[in-house]
Amino acid sequence: MPLLSRRALLAGLATLPVAGCVLVAPPPPELPVLDYATRADGRFTVPAVPIDEVPEGLRRQVVPWEGEQAPGQIVILPDQRALHLVLENGYALRYGVSVGREGLLWRGEAEIYRTARWPSWTPTPSMIERDPALEQWAEGQPGGPRNPLGARALYLRTVASGHDEGIRIHGTPSWRSIGRAASSGCFRMINHDVIDLAERVGPGTRVSVL
Repeated sequence: MPLLSRRALLAGLATLPVAGCVLVAPPPPELPVLDYATRADGRFTVPAVPIDEVPEGLRRQVVPWEGEQAPGQIVILPDQRALHLVLENGYALRYGVSVGREGLLWRGEAEIYRTARWPSWTPTPSMIERDPALEQWAEGQPGGPRNPLGARALYLRTVASGHDEGIRIHGTPSWRSIGRAASSGCFRMINHDVIDLAERVGPGTRVSVL
């Protein structure tokens, strides 16, 4: 092949797009819309939540995720009032949460070791000291729609101690508290959201509170 023709051919090839070098990000997963209407759940009823009254950033949604955590892990960002369940391909399922009040916020590494439907709740001695009205539940409050732990509870043990230090991810009947620093150290979720999350995780799930 003449030199001129070879050069012309190479120049022409250089101008062609190289499809193998174009990185196309995978699309976000499509999840069924979560219905916040009244629903039956075992022997109890989950009250409806007017989701339009919840700020958009606190509603369940798929978001891009650039953290190093593996899919299936939970990452809570208290400053953003957000809990993320890491998904595949650079995405996460984000839920709004309520976090601990000033002086009661816990951060660290933990894992879920137990889950419960409509759990009972027993206030700690320090809770009763701060609010003597809780004395009536010193022996435990049965599960139900008025129970502070809501429809589900995910019980955590910290990696540092290997013990249950009273940290929970749980539902709440006080859905208006979501997005606020309002709890005694646990992470509250809208009942419909915590039911959704509890169906996706289980014992052994790693939880990072950053």
